[in-house]
Parts: sequence; structure tokens; C-alpha cells
Amino acid sequence: MIRKDSALVVSDCEDESKTIMGDQDEVQGEDLPPDIKDWSKQHVREWVLKVDGVDDSVAEILFQEDINGPSLLLIDSTDLKTMGVTFGPAKLISHARDEVVKLQKEESTSSTNFPGGPCKPYPFHRYHHAHRYRQDSILDVTESGALDFIEPCHEFKGFYNTPEKSKMSKFTYEVLRFASACMNSRTNGTIHFGIGDKPDFKHGQVLGVVVGDKEAYVEGLKNAIDRCFESKYKQIAHICIKPPRFVGVLNNNCTSSDKCVIEVDIVPESKICVDNFFQTTLKELTRTQENMDTNNAKKEGIETVTTETNSKQLYIRDGGSSKNIRPKNQTPKSNKDWSDQFKDRVSQLSELRKKAEEKHLDVIKSSTQGSRLSHMITGGSPSLDKSHFERYVIVTNKSHPIQLESLEFLVELNPTAVLDFDPESAKQGLQRHFEQQSTVNVHLPVKFKITEGVEDIANKLKLTRDTSWVFCNGGIENENPSDIDQWLKEKGASVRDVVSFLCRKDVLPNQRFLVIFLLLSTVSEKMDPLVEAFMTFYQELKGTEQILCLCENENAFSSWKDLIEVRCGISISDRCIYELSFPEVNGTVLSLWSKNRTSRRFLPCGGESKVPLDKKVERSLDTLEVLCVNQCEGGNEDKLLKEENFYKGGKVSWWNFFFSEEPGSTPFIKRDKFDFIVNTVIPDLCSLTKACVLFHLMHVAGCGGTTLGMHTLWALRAQFRCAVLKNSKADFAKVADQVVKLLVIDNEEQRPRLPVLLMIDDFDDKEKVFDLQQLIEKECAKKNIQSKTAQVILLNCMRSESPEPIPQTADSVFIGNNLSDKEQRLFENKLAEIEKTHKNAETFYGFMIMKTNFKPEYVEGVARNTLKSFSMNQKHAQLLAVLVLLNVYCKGSSLSISLCEEFLDLQPKPICGSVKVEDGFGKFSPLIARSVVEDKLVFEAVKIIHSSIAVHCLQELTKTHNVSKADITDFLLTTQRLYESTQGRDKLLQDVRHILVKRYHSVEEVSQFSPLIQQIANETPGQEEIVLQNASKIFPKDAIVSQLLARYYYLKKKDFLEARFWALGARELSKNSSYIADTAAQVIKHEMMNAISNNTKEPLSPDELNNFLKMAQAAIEAFKETQNLAKKESIQRLNIDGDNSSFNVTGSLGEIQVGVLIIEVLEKTPIFSFDNVRHAILSEVLSGRLELQNVEGNDKRANKHRSYYITLREFEDVLYILKYRMKKNFDLLENFYVNLGTRFGMKDSREQRIHNELSRCFNQYAKLFCKPESAALLKKKNMSIQLKLHIDRLFLEGQKADVSSGILSCLSNNIRPDLIENIATRYKFVCEHNPTVRERINFVYVNVVLSCVKLESQHIQPYHTLISQLCQILREQIPLSDNLPLYFITVVLLWPHQNLRLPECESLGRYISLMKTAYHSEMKEVMNGKRPVLHFFLGKKKGYERLVNIGEIKKCIMVGQDQFATVWENGKIWKEKKVEELLCRVTGKVKGDFILAYTCIPNLMVEVPPLFKSELRGHAQGSRVSFFIGFSLKGPVAVDINSTTTAA
Repeated sequence: MIRKDSALVVSDCEDESKTIMGDQDEVQGEDLPPDIKDWSKQHVREWVLKVDGVDDSVAEILFQEDINGPSLLLIDSTDLKTMGVTFGPAKLISHARDEVVKLQKEESTSSTNFPGGPCKPYPFHRYHHAHRYRQDSILDVTESGALDFIEPCHEFKGFYNTPEKSKMSKFTYEVLRFASACMNSRTNGTIHFGIGDKPDFKHGQVLGVVVGDKEAYVEGLKNAIDRCFESKYKQIAHICIKPPRFVGVLNNNCTSSDKCVIEVDIVPESKICVDNFFQTTLKELTRTQENMDTNNAKKEGIETVTTETNSKQLYIRDGGSSKNIRPKNQTPKSNKDWSDQFKDRVSQLSELRKKAEEKHLDVIKSSTQGSRLSHMITGGSPSLDKSHFERYVIVTNKSHPIQLESLEFLVELNPTAVLDFDPESAKQGLQRHFEQQSTVNVHLPVKFKITEGVEDIANKLKLTRDTSWVFCNGGIENENPSDIDQWLKEKGASVRDVVSFLCRKDVLPNQRFLVIFLLLSTVSEKMDPLVEAFMTFYQELKGTEQILCLCENENAFSSWKDLIEVRCGISISDRCIYELSFPEVNGTVLSLWSKNRTSRRFLPCGGESKVPLDKKVERSLDTLEVLCVNQCEGGNEDKLLKEENFYKGGKVSWWNFFFSEEPGSTPFIKRDKFDFIVNTVIPDLCSLTKACVLFHLMHVAGCGGTTLGMHTLWALRAQFRCAVLKNSKADFAKVADQVVKLLVIDNEEQRPRLPVLLMIDDFDDKEKVFDLQQLIEKECAKKNIQSKTAQVILLNCMRSESPEPIPQTADSVFIGNNLSDKEQRLFENKLAEIEKTHKNAETFYGFMIMKTNFKPEYVEGVARNTLKSFSMNQKHAQLLAVLVLLNVYCKGSSLSISLCEEFLDLQPKPICGSVKVEDGFGKFSPLIARSVVEDKLVFEAVKIIHSSIAVHCLQELTKTHNVSKADITDFLLTTQRLYESTQGRDKLLQDVRHILVKRYHSVEEVSQFSPLIQQIANETPGQEEIVLQNASKIFPKDAIVSQLLARYYYLKKKDFLEARFWALGARELSKNSSYIADTAAQVIKHEMMNAISNNTKEPLSPDELNNFLKMAQAAIEAFKETQNLAKKESIQRLNIDGDNSSFNVTGSLGEIQVGVLIIEVLEKTPIFSFDNVRHAILSEVLSGRLELQNVEGNDKRANKHRSYYITLREFEDVLYILKYRMKKNFDLLENFYVNLGTRFGMKDSREQRIHNELSRCFNQYAKLFCKPESAALLKKKNMSIQLKLHIDRLFLEGQKADVSSGILSCLSNNIRPDLIENIATRYKFVCEHNPTVRERINFVYVNVVLSCVKLESQHIQPYHTLISQLCQILREQIPLSDNLPLYFITVVLLWPHQNLRLPECESLGRYISLMKTAYHSEMKEVMNGKRPVLHFFLGKKKGYERLVNIGEIKKCIMVGQDQFATVWENGKIWKEKKVEELLCRVTGKVKGDFILAYTCIPNLMVEVPPLFKSELRGHAQGSRVSFFIGFSLKGPVAVDINSTTTAA
């Protein structure tokens, strides 16, 4: 026991002059209750006896007067005198009482913020336990004497005011005194240094001490034992007195401190101590030294030790202290008698100790907790591979380094989330250890607060892809940890948000995730955050069935159980594992995995070698499913179950290929195209020089295209690093990064490096495929992947919308719905094998559809027979109808298991064997299959087994059961239960929106609505409006749905008021969208068109004219707003990586269309109708060259037409600039379509329709503005020059030849050579009569184009003459608007040649720079998502023939447009012999990201960028290369870059 006034100093036992000893043999009285109100009269008497200056008789007086605690508080000095206490003692008692009251108040105040929670002592006789103390917690053991010999007794030492120079002496003295007492009493014991006691602290309060040199304490104790024990007992003492243990002390906020508690365990085993008793020699120190040290200590408020009076002491445990029982001043005889007597007592103690040890060894627990753990962590499944639980959530607290190696099972569990209450976990705890082996995303709880869509939050957190590590008590992002008593206030709410988020049914699968409380530190306080976390999970999960608690020992469990029982009022014993150590837990859990799951996986490397794929690396590739060389080996999957799922129509898995290669199995069916792909297509692609090459596996849905793709990967898994893209909607930049990472894993130095073979599936647009290809190219260039062959091969499995075969090319394969004879025989053989092993083979519809060669009769029969009992009133039938509808109109759609369970009221339980969702579908279950959906969340779902099954089921529902598409769609849109909080809710909403909104376009047909809406309108007219109205209710904030309704009302219903309502609503929802703004403009345009078509009277009345022009003016303003928004969008997209959306042209086209309508309207007025003259007047007015006032002044019928003129003058600002606005928009669109192509050369059907509409509108424009005023003028032979110039310019404008882009379009539009000759002739005349700079530039263009179309034409200027004219233009002032066309044609024509060495050629670099500047200035608003068209390539010949137009190259390779795009991207086109014969190879040297191209002019080198940056990989800086040069408006580019040793 520690007393502040007791002076204790320990000294060296051998050197008497240096030894400071203290006698603490006095027995302490009973502790007084902390509150005076609880004192009895005995307590009062004991207290008075301790008051200095008060005689014992006074204590007896108060005792006789029955003064207890409450009455002591009430009496004063007068009362005491009345009782016979004299004045002096009365005053002393009153003062002492007041001091006690004051002290109690202070303690009470300080304890409000005092954690003071109980804690267990460090496990006895252990040194590698994770136990640590928390500052100010209270040990739940007291200082005691011997109990049952085995249960250790304890003694506490504050050790907090001991001078540094005396610490070692005090430590060794106290340890030896306690140790000898325990050894003589034969009891285990622990002495603790850094544990406080009353009166300064609470009894057992953890204080901790700072220890600098721990080894010094170990050595100091060993030396002290040698000095203080008799020689014959030194060895025994060393065995019984264990080395010091230094137990860490945590701060109240769970962070580490520099303090520890020093503990020494005493273990006096009977076989070691036998019947010996142990005396120590703690010699007496001189009284002078003692007094001096004591006085100094009192002044400094430090602890000292009083001296022993005998040279030998014999200690025993007496209550809570150690007592020296050796008599003083004995004679030799009395000493012997005493020794014999005590020896007998020791013999008895030794015997009792021995029996206690034997009894303790007999207590061997019989535990079944290993099997209980297995059952609880799997939900009753036989293994974790087949666990009932799909997800695991870990809740844990402070870890200890020695625990970490026993937590390997956590990595294998791959928890969805870890709620970590250790603020130092990232620095030195579990998170740091886990992150070394797996991928984690670190979060603070605030990120889980629902501020947007739940699945959007989960997607940002990557919740179901990587482990989300949530720091629940700070420790990251500069968030400070909280003390226990402050945590609930400061962080409790945000952690509660985390728990609530994780327990939502739309986040983790209902009843199929397990929460594991991993108690790495003992929880001993009711305010501990883990208790609060348990309470929240308990409430959210409505019980403990989904909770498992892992405690390291029974003490930890007992404390945890008691706290939960108090907090929640429940017993959690049956949900806790506490008899297994963490190493045992670790081994048990790991044993539940198959060998396949825990064994290492390998990737192929060069020379048929393999490299391991670390778990962390694989998990970091979260967008890819990596196929390893040893895939499936050592697995224990159910073969029959895997086969059944596949044959029924589920997606093929790697297991199906693996099982087919087992002995006795029929090989997996090889489709006819398999060998062609493996032996021809892929080897050819590998030889190409581009980093990323591509081929397409086109297939009709349900015909085995995806299976063939995966079969290809399986067959090539040892030759390529194979992977499948999990989600076609993933961030392509991230995918590209991970593909390159897969490429270089332990493969950086390997030459040649094994390429990646990446299968991509379910893309609905080839543009997206090319986007991904480009990003992989860029990533290869960024990572400086050095190789001269393809490094990534994309196998694009894409559905074909048409069952008609697509011509096979070297880069494209088609799989249709028609098996060859060979394939049919293979399916027959496979069926025979299946029927031997599967009793229900007749329900394997996916297999049978293919085996029957896709006969519609078979599928119809399956649909008809299965749906016999269909009733739309039954829930499972309703759900099937929804699945069928979604699958028909949204390929690959599904419904989550969670949603189906909720809707069918299946009420799953967190245990294996509970009802399966398939059972809920009853007789319809053969039509569905399970799948895994990779969306914002990863979840399990069900889908229709085959697309043709879905189609025929939908037909059967309509034909036999009178359930229309409108009925199912209406049910889908109005059944709110489908959209309640379940997994996959957002995916369902996406699919529903898709079937309502997604249109499919073709050149021939304008698709006004989605196929579903159109078919509903055809089958049940009028129902589509109800469907769309219901859609607006389920998507109230979706601008696209409001836009859809606007389009429906103005296109179908011609209800323009309602259309305007929805269009304005859409604009409110999306104010910055040009497409939404366009809809508002389209409403006005269509209203005008409708009004014009309904008006059959001619001429128009003034009121009708006014009405039409008002609508036109409003429409023009709306289309201008669309144009402005489109330009803003396009510029913003330039700064967004991966946004390749192209410029929205609808605003410009719409304004042109309104202009045509205005012309049509004006032509119906008497002012501008009847004859050519008035037609010419209209042209002049709309060109702004003739005012209406002048027209009216020359109108003989002005009075009659006055109302018309009044109306027209109201719209002068529109009419006078009509031609200018139309021409500006025509030129913009011509420039856009001619000079910017789709990035991959693919034609867009929508663009083709826009071209067609533009042609129609331009014909109307040219008819009015580009024709001479009178046909008679053309017949005049002696026409004036000015008039002829005017006529020629009108002709050129009418042929779009007044702008360079229009002239270049002659090449792509296949314009007749004679027409181009006519254009050239007219330009020649114009250029002879004071032409503008633009006309002179256009004349150069016309000659170049004509040379490409008809080289032998007599109308072509001599080459050198044209070059001279061009050089003359370059010497003049050039308007900004003409810079781009001028410098483009300059670079094309002045590229140096042996026969062309002009001074201007030496300025080629400057012209390229000026061209690039002009390009970015002129095209920046429209160029996003487009690639500059390469109009010309540098050829081998001279003169005009040096320029090879892209059309000539296309003629060299006779393939369709899509196929051309592929061979262009792959670079195969440059290997065509005809192409190589046409083009000139230029040489240069690599410098940075460019090539310095050599020219025939000395010292002139031109910087040329590669078309594809990845083509430079494999070419070292400064190395020589050869290449072809193409010319676009953005500058020259290099293609087909090859190494060369040829000198320039």
C-alpha cells in the first residue's frame, strides 16, 4: 500500500553505506467509505484516532455518543463541548471534518471527466499477450494476500514521484520484498509499478511510468537477486521471480503513450521451492542517512523507503501487504526453535500448493467452439467457398503487433468494410498490416452520410470492390481521436451513419452479410465506442443473428458480455467465440477455404515461365477479372451445379472449361470459328506495331458469342495475360491503367513481353470500344512501354442487332443463329454425355436451343408449356413478366436477388439452407438463372436464361394470356414495391429508363421513340401516353423523361401547349444542356410546321403571316440559345478526360430549317409570289441588300399590301439577316463534317441523316439565293464582266465551292469530274478580275481537288504555276478567317521535294505552327470528340501526283466502312502492298513525343507528331525511323512508324 507520508528508499543490499530501506510491515486498517454519509460510528472512531493532536479518549466519547457519518456532518464545536470534548480537540475535529468534505467535493468534480473504467490485469505469467492498459482505468483486482495459491495476489506501486536516481533501488527492493513474501506463502503474485492507490488516486488506478532503458531493469533485478538471496537459494529465486514485463499504457483516446506499467510475476512452483523458506538480507542503514533522505524527500514530495532493523528478513503475504515475521533480538536457541516451527508451516504450505497445482492441471476444458466458429462464419455452409454470407463487415479496436500475424484470415475474407476504432491503425496497427496484403480505401465516417443517391455514394466509396476502411476514432486526414467519454458526443452520430448505411437493403444483401466484432483489446467500459457500435448494429439488424464476436480470452469475453447485457439487455454468449486463441481462430477460418482459394495464382511469363499474382495486386485490378494459368486448380466447386447453371442458360464460367478438361469428360464444344480466331486472327494481330489492337467477335444474342470469347481466353491463358472487363460502364481511364499494370507485372524487363488479351463484352457502341483502345494506347505511351509488336489485344464480343451474317475479315468474326453440320454433331455428342449425369437435362433450355439449331418452334413450345399456369395476379408471375419485358428491350437486364426476395415475401434468414429465390418463382424457375451484376454495387441477380426465351414469352403473354406490353410496363412503373430500398435499385431504374428512352437510329428511318413505346403505340394505341405519364412520376427529376414527353406531344399528339409545358420543365431540370434547349426550340418549329401544313389557303393573310413569323422568331432565338450552349459544352468537354461527346449541331440545323420555313411562308404572300422578279426581290430582302421600304415604294399594289408590309417591318431584324445566318450555319456545318471525322472513321447513321437534311435545306437556299435573277441573262453573249462575275459567284456558292471545306467535300461526295472542271473554269475567270484572297486560295484548292479526280483535265493549272500563285498569296496580308485554309494547303503543297526548292519551303515549320494556331482558334468550339480528317498523304510521284487523297487509299482495300475503321486503327492498312506503292516513306529521328522529319533541304527538319503516340514506343530517343505522312488541318502526322538504318 502506498502512503504519501511514508518515506521509502531501496538500496543496494551488499553495500550498507548505499542502502536505503523502509519498513512497511504495519498492517493497514479498513479503508473508510469515500463518502462521509456512509460512515458508521466505528468509521468515525477510526477516523478521529488518526486526527493529529486528538487523544484516543475523544474518539471513545464520539463512539459512546453514537456519532456516525451523517451526524458528524451536522455537529459543530459547541456540540462537541456539550459532549465533554475540550475546545482545542473540538476545533481540530471540526477543521479535519471540513477538510475531508472539501476533498470529497474536489474528487467528485474531477471524477466527472474521469474514465475510471475497470480493466483486467495483464494475463499472469504471459509475455506475448496483446493486453495493454488505458490511462486512468482501474484494475479490477485489489491488493491481496494468498488466495488459492494459483490465483495471483497483487501489490500496487505508484512509482510516480520517485527520484530518477532512486528508481532502480526502489524497484529492486519492492520486487524482492514482494517476491520473497510470495515464495514463502507459496502463492503466485504480481507486483505492479505505475498503479496508483489512495488517497491521491483511486485504488488500482493506471498511472504508468516512463522507462528509458528496459534492459537496465531486467539486469538490475537479476543482480539484486544474486545479492539479496542466500547462495543456495539464488537459482530458485531466479526461476520463481520472472523477468520484468513492460505493459504499454494507452491514452484515453486509444493512442499510444510513452508510458508503461512494470510488472513482475512470481511463480513459486512446488517442485522448485520444495520445503525451503527464503530469507533476504536487506541491511540496516544508519539513522543519520535515513533521516537525511527522509527529510529531503518530504521537502520534495517524493517517496522514500524506511530502513529494516535486522540483517535478515523473512516476508510473508499478510493481507494486501508483505510482512516481515522474523523475530527481533533472538538468541541462537530461540532462532532455531522459530525456524523449525516456521519450517513445519512451510511444509504444509508446500503440500497445499502442490495439490492446487495438480487440481489446476486437471481442469482441461472440453470446447466445441471450433465447430461453432465454422458454423457461424459460413452461415452453416460446409466451406467459405460456398458461404451463405456474401459479404463480411469487421468491427475492431486497438490491435497489438503480436496479434497481426494471426489475422491472415481477414485478408482471405476480403471484408466489404472495416470499422476501426484504433486511431493509430494506419501507422502501426491492423490497417497498415492489412494494406500490405490487400487493397483498401480509407474513409472517415462522414463520407457515409447520405447526401446523394445511396448507390452513388457506394460507388464513390468503391464499397463492394475494395475493402472500405473506416477510421471511427480519427487518425487520418488530420482528425484527432476522442477520449472515451467524449467519443459519443464528437463522433458517435457519424459512426451511426456508417452502420445505418451498411445495413440498408440497397447496399448489402439482406440477411447475407455477417458483422464480426473482432475484439483485439478488452472492452471494459460502458462508454466504449465498440459498445455503441454493437448497439447500433443490433438495432439496425433487429437482433444478433448476423453478428459474430471474436474475443481472445475468457476475460475479454466476460467483460464484453456483461457490458452488452447491461446496454442491450440481451445475452450474446451464443454469438461469441472466446475459448480459441487468435492463432486458433485464424487456422480454423483458413481451413474453411478450398486450396484453390488460398493457394497462389500465377500469370504466364516468357519462356513458358510463370510469376505469382499477389492478392493485393489482383484486387487492385478491380475492373478486370484476371484469368490465371492455374485457374480453378485445387477448387472444390460442385461440378454438376456449375454445369447445370451453364446448360440452363447461365453465363459460362471458367469452371465449365476446367471440368471439360478432366479425365472422362467430353471436351468443351469448339465452334467453327474457334480455330480461325486462335490460329489466324490473334497471331496476325500480334505482328502489328500498334500498342493496342482490336478485333470484333460479332454475334447474335444467345448464340454463344460470349462463350466463344471466353473459350478463346481459356485456351490461350498460358500464352497471354488474359482478362475479362467486368463492367462495360467502368471508367475507361482506370481500365487502361489497370490493363497496362497487368501487362508489366514482373514483366518489365522481359523481351518479348507477353501481351494482354482482354475480352470486352456488352458494349452497345463501337465508338466506346475505340475510346478504350485509344486510352490504352495513351497509357502505353505514358508508361513508356517499349515494344515493336502489339501489347494489348482487345477481343470485342458485341451483339449484332441483325441476324444477317456480317462479312468475315481478318479483324472481324461473326457468330450467327445457325450451326454448321459439324457443330450440330458436337452438340449431339455433348447431349448424350449430359443425359448420363443430369436427370433434368430436358430443362437445360440454353443448351437445347442451340442443339436444336435455334428453331423457333422449340422456343415457342418451351414458352407455351412453361407459362400454362401464368396469372398476372400472382406475384411470381408479375416478377417474371417484368423480367421478360426488361430482357427483350434492354439486353442483359436482371433483377437483384434482394428485390425478388422482398417482392415474393421469401423472408431469408442468415443461415444456409433458407428458402432460395428460384423456389419463389415456382414453375417458372427453369426460365431464370443467377448472375453477378457489376454496377455501382456488385450484387447477385436473376435474369431470363436466353434472349429468344424472353421474346417468345412476351409473345405468349400477349397472345394466350391477354397481358399486353402496356400492361406489364404499367405494372412496372406503378408498383412502388419494386423500387423500395433493395440491392440493384439504381440498376433497375437505369434499365427501366433505358426501355423508355433509348432510341435506335438508321439512315433509312428516324426513330422517334424507343422500340417499346413504338410497339405499345402500335399494339394498344393511346396506352403509350399513360405509360409516359407514369414514367414522369417515377422519374420526376429526369430532364430526359420530360424531354421524351415533350417530343411525344409535339410529334404524335400535336398538342403543342402540353409539349411546351414538358419542354420548359425539362429546361428547368437541365438548364445548361444544349439537347434539352433544342427540344424547347423543336416544339416551336414543329408548331410552325404544323400550322403551315394545315393552312391550305394562298396567299396567306396578314394575320397568318404575323403568326408564322412570330413563331419563326421565337424558334430562331431558341435555336441560337441551343447553339450557344452547345459551344459552351464543347469547350468544357475539352478539359474533361474521357468525355468524347461531339458538338451538338441541332441548334445550327434547326435555325437553317426555320429559315427554309420562313422562305416558304414568304413565298405564299402576294408581295413575293407570282414571278421571277418578285422571287429576286425576296432574295435581295433576305440578303439585307434591299429594304422593305423600297420594295413598298415600287409596289404598284402597295395600298392593297399595306397590312403585309406593316407585319413584315415588325420582323426586319430577322428578315434582313436571314441569308447571312443561314449561310453562316451552312459553312459551320460544312467545315465541321468535312474537316472533322469520327475519331475512328466510322459513319454515324444520325450524321448521315443530318447530311441528307442539310442537302435538302441547301437546295432550297440555293434555289433562292444562288440563281441569277433572270434565265434570259444567261443567254446573252455580250454579258458584262461584272454580271458574269456575279453569276459565276452565285454558281460557286450554289455548289458550296465558295469555301475550302466545300471544295474538299467534292472528294468525299464523289462529285462528277465535269462539275469540278466547271467550278475550276469559273474560278479561273473570277481570279482574273480582282479576286478576294479567299477566292484565290479556293482556286488553289479547286486545282488540287481536280487533279485528284481527273489528273488529265485541261482545266488544271500547271503545277509550278499554281505553286507560284500560292507563294504570291503568302507574301500578302491574310484575313484571320482565311489563315487555316491557306496554311493547310501551303503545308500540303510546299513539302520539300528534289524538284521543289523554293524559299517558302524553308518556312515550312512556321507555316505548320501558324496552321495549328489557326486550327485551335477556329475549331476549338466544335472539335471535341472528333479527329481531324487526313485529306491527303505524301505520295512517291511528282507534281500533283505527290498528293494522295484518302479516297485512293480506301480503294486499295475493298472492305466496308466499319471494317476500314478497324484496319485503320490496327494499322493493317499500311501493310497493303498497293498502299505502300502509293505512299512515300519519310525518314526522321525520334525526339520526345515527336519525330524530326528529314527533308531534301539541308538543315530543314520538320516536327511531326505520330497519329498514335504508342507507335513511338520501342523507338529510343534519337533513333532513326521511317513513316508515311498524312495532312490534316491540325498539321502533318506520322503513321506506320518503323525503325530504319537508312541515312536521310
